[in-house]
Amino acid sequence: MTGTPRTLAEELRTRTDRGLVGLLRARPDLLNPVPGDVTQLATRAGTRASVVRAVERLDRFVLQTAEALAVAPDPCPYDTLGALMGGDTGDAAVAAELPRAVAELRAQALVWGPDDRLRLVRTARELLSPSAAHPSPTGLGPTVAEAAAGMSPGRLQEIIAAAGLPATHDPVTAVAALSALFSDRARMAALLDTAPAESVAVLDKLLWGPPYGGVTDRPAPHLQWLLDRGLLLPAGARNVVLPREAALHLRAGRAHRTPEPVPPALSPVTERDPQLVDNAAASQAFTALATVEELLKEWDLGGPGVLRAGGMSVRDLKRTATALDTTEQLAAFWLELAYGAGLIASDGEADERFAATPAAEEWLQLPDHERWAVLAAAWLSATRTAGLVGSADAKGRALAALGPHLDRSPAPEVRRRALALLAGLPPGTAVPAAAVRSRLQWERPLRSAGAAGQVPAPATGRTPAGAGAGAGAGAGAATGAATGAATGAATGAGAGAGAVEGGVPSSGPAGPAPGPAGSAPADDLRSRLAQWTLTEAELLGVTGRGALSTHGRALIDATSADTTSQSAAASSAALLAPLLPEPVDHVLLQADLTAVAPGPLHRPLADALGVLADIESKGGATVYRFTPASVRRALDAGRSAVELQEFLTAHSRTPVPQPLAYLIDDVARKHGRLRVGVATAYVRCDDDALLSEILADRRAATLRLRRLAPTVLAAQTAPDQLLDGLRAMGYAPAAESTAGDVLIARADTYRTPPRTAPTPVPDGPPAPDATLLTAAVRAIRAGDLAATAERKPVRAPAPAAPGALPRTTSAETLATMQAAVLTHSALWIGYVNADGAASQRVIAPVRVEGGFVTAYDHTSDEVRTYPLHRITGVAELADDSV
Repeated sequence: MTGTPRTLAEELRTRTDRGLVGLLRARPDLLNPVPGDVTQLATRAGTRASVVRAVERLDRFVLQTAEALAVAPDPCPYDTLGALMGGDTGDAAVAAELPRAVAELRAQALVWGPDDRLRLVRTARELLSPSAAHPSPTGLGPTVAEAAAGMSPGRLQEIIAAAGLPATHDPVTAVAALSALFSDRARMAALLDTAPAESVAVLDKLLWGPPYGGVTDRPAPHLQWLLDRGLLLPAGARNVVLPREAALHLRAGRAHRTPEPVPPALSPVTERDPQLVDNAAASQAFTALATVEELLKEWDLGGPGVLRAGGMSVRDLKRTATALDTTEQLAAFWLELAYGAGLIASDGEADERFAATPAAEEWLQLPDHERWAVLAAAWLSATRTAGLVGSADAKGRALAALGPHLDRSPAPEVRRRALALLAGLPPGTAVPAAAVRSRLQWERPLRSAGAAGQVPAPATGRTPAGAGAGAGAGAGAATGAATGAATGAATGAGAGAGAVEGGVPSSGPAGPAPGPAGSAPADDLRSRLAQWTLTEAELLGVTGRGALSTHGRALIDATSADTTSQSAAASSAALLAPLLPEPVDHVLLQADLTAVAPGPLHRPLADALGVLADIESKGGATVYRFTPASVRRALDAGRSAVELQEFLTAHSRTPVPQPLAYLIDDVARKHGRLRVGVATAYVRCDDDALLSEILADRRAATLRLRRLAPTVLAAQTAPDQLLDGLRAMGYAPAAESTAGDVLIARADTYRTPPRTAPTPVPDGPPAPDATLLTAAVRAIRAGDLAATAERKPVRAPAPAAPGALPRTTSAETLATMQAAVLTHSALWIGYVNADGAASQRVIAPVRVEGGFVTAYDHTSDEVRTYPLHRITGVAELADDSV
C-alpha cells in the first residue's frame, strides 16, 4: 500500500511482522481471541477497555504527550506537538525525549499517521480531552469554538467588537477571528496590557486549572471586562470557562505545567559493603525460616477458628503475634506468607479452623535454603497483600488476615519492578524508599492515581467549595482536575459581589498550589505496594540493610528471563545456601536448668528438645529452660526418665547438671501416680492418702470431686479440665484410656486435608510467548489476505453486500473447485463450521473427491479438508491477488 494511510487499519497493514508482534506483546488483550484480520485488530485496538488498559501502562512523559495530542488540533503536526510540550522557549530535555514518546504511542497503536499528521485514536482522545464533566489533566478547557457553540450571533459580534476585531458576517468567521486573536502572541499581549490588574489576577487563578468558575448575576467590573472580550466564555447557566487558546498564551504555549521527560533519579544513594549486605540478608532469611517454623509449631494441634466471613479474628491475630513475639501487622505478613506457600489452610470441617497442611511436613524436612526458596517464590508471585489487613473494605468492614478481599492484582508487578530498580544499582547500594516510590509513580502514573489502578472516571463537576484546587499536568492529577470545577470564590482585590468562583476558598486567599505533573496521593495503592515490598523483602532476606543481596539480585534476574518464580527462587537459593549457618547436633547444659544451643539445631534434636524444655530466648544462640511442666510434657509424650537422661547425655557437650537430673527424677516419680479417665471423669490412685489430700485441698473445689472408693474420685468436669486443674495444683496426673492404659500425648497430631496454595489473581491477560505471537501474526496476515484480496465478479442475481460471504449453487461450487484443481489457482470461499460460525478464507484446492475438498488454506497456513456442503459459495481471485 502506498500513500498516506487514511485509517488505523491501513497503517497497521503497512507494519512489518515485527511491528505487529511488538503491538501484540505490549497489548496482549488484543489476542483474546486472535483477530481474524487487520481490520478486526484495529477495531479491537480502539475499544474503550483496551485503550484504557494501554493508557494505564504509559509512563508519565508518554502519557503527557498523549494528553497534549488530545488538546492539539486533529491531525497534529510534530512541530505543533513539540511546541505544546516544550513551550515557546523550548526545552532541550523534552525535545530529546519526544521522539521516544511518539514512537511508544505509535507502537501501541494509540497514535497513527505520519509526523505531519499525527492522530490520537478516537477513544484515547475521548478519554483525555477536556470537557465540562471531565476536565483534562492538563488543566486546559475547551477551545473557543467548543465553548462558543450555541452562543447567539449577536453576542459573538459584541465580543469581537470589544476585543478590537472587525465585524464578521457569520458566527463561524467570528469564532475563527477570536481564536486567531488568542493564538497570536503579539496581539494577545497587547490586549492583556489593557486589562485591569484584578482581571489578570483572575486569569492567573484559572491558568493551570481547573479552568471553570462561577459568576453571579451581576459580575464585578474586572470580571465583566473578561466576559466582554471572550477571555471568559459561558459554560452553563452560572459558570464560565477560560478558553484553551487564551490559557496557552498565558502559559507560554505549554500544555503542562511541569513536563517530566526523564524519570526521577534514585537518590541519594548509600554505599555499603556487599558482603555485609549478603550476611545481613542471610541472617534475616534464617530468622524468616525460624518464624514460619514457630508458627507451624504453634498450630501443630490446630490453629484458631475461621470467621463466618472468612479469615482470623482480631483476637486470634493478637494471640498469634504474641506467640511469634512480633507486631500484629508483621504477624499478618507471616501468616499470609505461609498461606501463600500452601503451609497453612482451613481444614474445611463443620467447626472450621486453620491448621498446618501436609505440605508443611514436607517443607520442614527440606534444607534451609530450599525452604527459603519455597517462601520466596510464593511471596514474589502472590497477589494477596498482607499490608491491607486491618484496613476497611468498600463496605467499611475490616479486612481480616487469611480472609477474602486481600488480593491486589498489581502486587507481583510492583514487587518485581521495585526489586528490578534496586538490581539496577551497583551491588551494596541502597536508596530511600521514597525514591523508589517516586520512580514507580513516574512509570505508571495512572495506576498510581487510583486504588484500583484505573483511568479516573469522569467527574460531575459539582464538588464542595475549594475541593478541586489545582490540577497537575499528569494523569495522576486527572481526578484533581475533574473535581476542580469547584465553587470557591476566586476574588481579586475588591471583587465584591461579582466574584469568579474557581478553585480557591471563598475567604479570598489562594488555595493549595497545584501539585506536580501527574502527582498521585501519597497513600495510593501502588506507592503502598512499593513500601510493603521493600519492608517484606527485608523481612524475607531478599535485601539486607536496604540494599539488594547477591541472591536477591539472582532472584530478580532469573525472573526477568521469563522463568517461573519457583525456578528463579531455586537458582537464588543456591547462592544463599553458603551464607546460612550450619545446623549443630549438640547443646550446652547449665546448672541453672537451662540449655544453650550455639546455633540452629538439627531438626530431630530441635523437635525433641522443644518437647522437653521451653524456649526462653532466641538470637544467635537459643536458650531453653527446663521446668517441671516441660519435663512432664516429655513424660506425657511417652518418654521415661531414663530415656530423658540418656538423650541429654548424648547431645550435651557438658555433663548433665545435678539439679536437672534431680528435676527429671522428681517429676518422673510423681508422674502417673494419679490417673484420669472418662466417667464423666474420674481420678484413681493406689495411694488413698494422696486422694484424701486432694479432697482436702480448697483449690480442688472447682473440680467438684467426690470419693467413690478408697482409690477412686469422681469429678463433674471434663477429663482435660480435670487434668489441667490437678496440674495447676502441682500434681502430675496422667490420662488413661478405657482399658486403663496411659494415653501418650504427642505433637504434630493435626493436619488439614491436602490443600493447594491460593492462586494469584492475574493482572490482565498473560504475556504471550514468541510462538503464539508468530502464529497470531501469520493468522492475521492470512485473514487480511482473504478479506482484502481482489475477486472476480460472481454471477449472482443480486450484488452481495460488502464483507458478505460468497453465494453460489452446489453445482457451481463443485465445478469451480474442480477447475481450480486443474489450473492450480486460488479461490475465495465462504465457510460455516460445525458450530455455525461463518468465515471467509482463501484456499488453493488440491483434490476434490467424496464430497470433500483438500486445499492449502492461506488463512491458517496449512493443508485442510473441507466438506463441500459447508461451503456457502466460491469466487475466483484476481490474477495478482495471491
